[in-house]
Amino acid sequence: MTHPIFKIGTRGSPLALAQAVETRDRLMAAHNLPEDRFEVVVIKTTGDRIQDRPLGEIGGKGLFTKEIEDALLDRSIDLAVHSMKDMPVAQPDGLVLDCYLPREDVRDAFVSLKYKSIADLPKGAKLGSSSLRRRAQILHMRPDIEVVEFRGNVQTRLRKLDEGVADATFLALAGLNRLGNTHIAQSAIDTDEMLPAVAQGAIGIEWHQDNTLIRDMLAAIADTDTATRLAAERAFLEALDGSCQTPIAGLATLDGDNLTLQGQILRTDGTDQVSGVISGAASDGPALGRKLAAELLEKSGGDFF
Repeated sequence: MTHPIFKIGTRGSPLALAQAVETRDRLMAAHNLPEDRFEVVVIKTTGDRIQDRPLGEIGGKGLFTKEIEDALLDRSIDLAVHSMKDMPVAQPDGLVLDCYLPREDVRDAFVSLKYKSIADLPKGAKLGSSSLRRRAQILHMRPDIEVVEFRGNVQTRLRKLDEGVADATFLALAGLNRLGNTHIAQSAIDTDEMLPAVAQGAIGIEWHQDNTLIRDMLAAIADTDTATRLAAERAFLEALDGSCQTPIAGLATLDGDNLTLQGQILRTDGTDQVSGVISGAASDGPALGRKLAAELLEKSGGDFF
């Protein structure tokens, strides 16, 4: 009897591959399946091909997902593994995104070959980042810092630091942990100092709505706490019409059945920010996210972006 091979679609970066392998290994363990029942399929996205321009100039978050989602829709892959902070809040018709693996460390990491922390950066230092959120946050904290465009995988960014393109950069600590590169971080930045991107540290698995076999397989590895937290964060993002062109940060935490959501919006140049926090029943997470978004927009005067 011939058994199906389950094809896992992913980007080709070392981190994306590590996330796909983690997904495969969890499915193998949950369903007692051998490794040869799975195939990791690397799909190059527009965001991977274009490295010389800021994401906001070439289309935003969908740049890292469109080609992978097209492969799901035409059934050339069975499931897709994504970094959730790259995911638009809406999925194409026919696709479902409702399975999340246990969330990693949500904090940003400060990475430098010369300095230990943000406070150590001298006036006029160059900090490299392609993230509008991180750029706005560092400029709000340290308007004396020069921010330069900085894209690429971990190895590329370290090479750029070595070449003097920038004095420091930020990376998601979750990615460094998953790659076994935690030592690269000079320090982890507390969320009270720098609120992370919505869904940072979370892996999401997308599937075709007609593929009931994959739906049932994924149910065995889905993490409910991560799903609850992301439901609040992504509702907050959606209510703000969040994209790669709007500096937005958000983080939900759970304490039993209680959920607390922190949110922040910033001007792109860092000259102003509005933040807030809301708490309530975890089951009301999406409603809390929408309410916090409305509160921040009201505080900001409504034309903040």
